[in-house]
Amino acid sequence: MNKKLWEKAVAFHGHECPGLAIGFKACEAAFEKMGIGVSDDEQIVCITENDACGVDAVQALLSCTFGKGNLIYCGTGKQAFSFYNRADGQKMRVYLKVSRKDEIDRNDWKEYLLQAPVDEIFSFSEPQFELPERARLFKSLTCSVCGENAAEFQMRFQDGEAVCISCNKDYNRGW
Repeated sequence: MNKKLWEKAVAFHGHECPGLAIGFKACEAAFEKMGIGVSDDEQIVCITENDACGVDAVQALLSCTFGKGNLIYCGTGKQAFSFYNRADGQKMRVYLKVSRKDEIDRNDWKEYLLQAPVDEIFSFSEPQFELPERARLFKSLTCSVCGENAAEFQMRFQDGEAVCISCNKDYNRGW
C-alpha cells in the first residue's frame, strides 16, 4: 500500500474509513492493471456505481471529477467502478466481491481492505457502460417560470416556452 497516496485520499475525504479504503484500492487496481495515473483533463474517466466514500479516493487520486466531466455517477448501489483510458482505449470494471462479516469491526475491516491484494477483494470485468463522450459546453437558457438559467440540454418545453427541470410539470398517463 502506498501510504503517501492513502494520506492524500484521507486528507481529501476528511477521515479514514472502510468506504474510502474501497475506493483507494479500486484506484490501486487501476494503477496496477491499466498503468494509469492522475488525469490532467479527461484522459481517464471513471463511472462510479455508488455515491459513497470511495468516490472521494477516485477524485483525490485520479483527478476524475464531476466538474471536468470525467467522473460520472450511475447509481446501481454497487461498490463498482469502471475506468477508461481515452489515450489507449483500455477499460476495466472493478467490483468489490468481498463483504464485511458482522464479527469484524470497522477498523479491522478497513485494515484488511488496505492490506489485501486487489485480486483478493475485487473481481474484474469489461465495463457495462460505453465510454461516454467528452464533456461538452452548452448554452444557458432562461426558465420562463423561475427566471433562472440552466444548461440547454436540461431544459424542457412547456406551452412553447423553455422551462427548467425544477419548474417542469411532467405529463404522464401511466404508460
